This record gives sequence, structure tokens and C-alpha cells, in this order.
Amino acid sequence: MSNLPAYDLLALKQIHDWKHPSVGWLGKKLQLLNRPLDKAGDFLLDTPGVGTVIKKSVQGLTTLCNDAAQWSVRPEAIFEEFRKAGHEGVKSHADIADLPLKDVDKVVGWLAAKYKGIAAAEGASAGAAGAVGLVVDIPALIALNLRAVGEYAAYYGFDTTRQEERLFALNTLGFASSPTDASKALAMSQLVRLAQDVAKKVTWNELEKNVFVKLVQEIAKALGIRLTKAKLAQAIPVVGAAVGGGFNAYFTSKVCDAAYQLYRERFLAQKHGANVIDAAVKPAETFDAEFPDVDLKKAA
Repeated sequence: MSNLPAYDLLALKQIHDWKHPSVGWLGKKLQLLNRPLDKAGDFLLDTPGVGTVIKKSVQGLTTLCNDAAQWSVRPEAIFEEFRKAGHEGVKSHADIADLPLKDVDKVVGWLAAKYKGIAAAEGASAGAAGAVGLVVDIPALIALNLRAVGEYAAYYGFDTTRQEERLFALNTLGFASSPTDASKALAMSQLVRLAQDVAKKVTWNELEKNVFVKLVQEIAKALGIRLTKAKLAQAIPVVGAAVGGGFNAYFTSKVCDAAYQLYRERFLAQKHGANVIDAAVKPAETFDAEFPDVDLKKAA
């Protein structure tokens, strides 16, 4: 890969470093702190009444978020941004793939800042409503972040109307929301599988409609449970708004970081070959919605 442009080589190093961060003493302390909070979340979700209402409401709404979020992305508006930046020939996703990564990164600009600001405002508003606000807040947070992922995809030349791209977007959120190493590894292995398939131009046999719908529903359900447990602190009066806004901005920052790095890697893989994708992560053999940290049967 030594013949790659210097900018592309630096980008690949940044992507590798992001995928394999060193866990310092603060990260280890946070992992220990998360355990009792996770158990507290389980306890409240298992409580008859409020826990049942929150779970069923959130799970019912999150299954609708993916299509709504992805369809709200307007590729033509993004193509117009490229044309205004001096790339007059950009009229489709394929035209973006012909540009240097350096130019695409410039057009992407401060996209993450926009979504973090929106997420913080929405989370603070819903957080002020306490536990009831979670029923609206969780689906809104998922929809907002799926839209963010869809926008990153479009900027780097990927069409989220395709089935494999919908799975990639959902798994990006699954990765960003992973509270355990096992669930994070599973989500990343599935992301690698999809990225390599697309880069190798493998004919991606579409899943049967009922199988795809079930997979989307299960991933959305897992996301709803994870985020509900993480945000239960905002159910406490007074502190709810601060926790809601702060968590939403934090989670959205993680999603935007993941989308930025993963789509840059996929962009380079299409330009230079699938071998540029980080070989340290083994691609998944099948697609599995049952993340190891979530007992979906219990939560149903």
C-alpha cells in the first residue's frame, strides 16, 4: 500500500488507531462504574408498570426509525454541495467515488457538530419530562443518528436505499451503542463483512423480505433496550434535562465518529481494493441481530 497517496495512508492509520484504542485508567474506571448502572437499568426495566410501558413503547417505535431516517436524507442536496465546492461533475453517488478522499473530507466538514447540537437540544427537552420522555426520546435519538449515518454514507458515495447499506447503518449504531467488548466485536465483524462484500463488488443476494424485516426489528429492539438503560438517570426529576442532553450529545458523537471512520475506510477500499480494510477484524460469516449483552427473549 506504499504507493497510495500520503493523505490516504494517513487516513488509514487514523482509522486503524480508532478501531484499536488504548484503554487508559479513566476508561477502566468507567467500565467498572457502568456495571452497577447497568444492573440498576435492568431492575427498573423489570419493574411491573413503568418498566413494561417503557420497553413496549420504545420497541414498538424503534422498528419504524430506519426507513424514516434514511429516506429523509436528500442525496441531490449533497451532490449540490460538491458542485458548489468546485466539483461540477458530481451528479450521482458514483461520481463522488472518483474524487480524492482529501476533497471529500473537506466537503463533509463539520457535519458531526450539527448532529451533536440537535441531539443535545432534543435530549434536554425530553429529559425534562422524566421517564415519560424516554418513550419519545429513544426513537427520536435513533432516528436522528440513523439520519446522521445516512448523510455520512451519501457524502462518501454510498446509496442507503440499498438493503446492505441499511444493515450497515443499523450495525454502525449497534457498534456505537455497544456496552461490552463482545457486542462491539460482533457489530464490527458484521460491518467488515458488508464493507468487504461491497468493495469486492460481490453480488449481494438480498435477504428475503421477511428475514430482512425481522433482522431490522431485532437490531432496533436491541438498540432501544441499550439506550433506555443508558438514559434511565434522566427519569430523575431536575437532573433529567442535563443528563438527557448530555447523553444524547455523547452518543451522537460516538455514532458520528464511527460513521466518519467507517465510510472513509469503505471509500478507500472501493478506490484501492478491499485489502485496505483493517485485517485485524475477522468478517462475520452470518448476520446476527442478537447482541451478546441483550437478552431479546426476556425483553420481548
